[in-house]
Amino acid sequence: MAVVRSEFVPDPTLSTAEMEALQRDIADVAVFADEFDFDPAAVAIDGPAGQATLGESATGATTDDADRPLVAGVDQAFVDDRAVSAVVVLRGREVVERVWAVEETEIPYVPGLLSFREGGAILAAFEALACVPDVVFVDGSGRIHYREAGLATHIGVTLDVPTIGVAKNLLCGRPRESLDRKLPEGARVAIEADAEVETSVASETRRADGDPVDADGTRIGYAVQSRQYDSSSQYINPLIVSPGHRVSAETAADLALATAAGYKLPEPTRLADAYADSVKSER
Repeated sequence: MAVVRSEFVPDPTLSTAEMEALQRDIADVAVFADEFDFDPAAVAIDGPAGQATLGESATGATTDDADRPLVAGVDQAFVDDRAVSAVVVLRGREVVERVWAVEETEIPYVPGLLSFREGGAILAAFEALACVPDVVFVDGSGRIHYREAGLATHIGVTLDVPTIGVAKNLLCGRPRESLDRKLPEGARVAIEADAEVETSVASETRRADGDPVDADGTRIGYAVQSRQYDSSSQYINPLIVSPGHRVSAETAADLALATAAGYKLPEPTRLADAYADSVKSER
């Protein structure tokens, strides 16, 4: 899978100011609305099951459902100063392809600049991918970001592929309702832009049909409760889901829930996480 916007390939040698300026440029061309040709309902993964293996469904039967979208998950593991990026592509529960790449991390972790640390390894993994996914789940933020250009947006715009950011913690923004409570499974709470978020041109004008998207620039994603304990004494924190590129906030939340399959993480990123750890153990 080739890079489409080479001018946005993350360069870790840039200064902090240059990195932030590049992120603003990325946010200005990002599309935070549904702009894809697959059926979102066909992305759903039904019920919990065992982990699928390459070319085989989780139940052990091979599948041949060519009409279902190809859904990729991306996650990273680290070995010393190297990032191991893994991409797993699913069609339903079938693992169609999985690839990995290892790149040096040239800068330390800086909140808001994650793509400049991990983006090189992710793009290298996608370069090794033979298929072209219809949608990509990225372990990281999308529009819920100081400059509306988190890891999922940076990768999505650079590859020009629909992407969804799935983070475990809220980087910035303000929940419309308190998250300091036990949310029921399936619940979602909108995340608004706050003073920390620089809204972009994309907040007001970027939509395929020309209509404004969130013209007030406030809703930048959702806290999504993909799974919850039945016990009254334990609870699972929600995922922080936001559009990366060519997906709306509402659809991003819908697809995160539709692919959870009994787990907290969406199945694509859950499998990518496991694969990254497997590759890491062999390094």
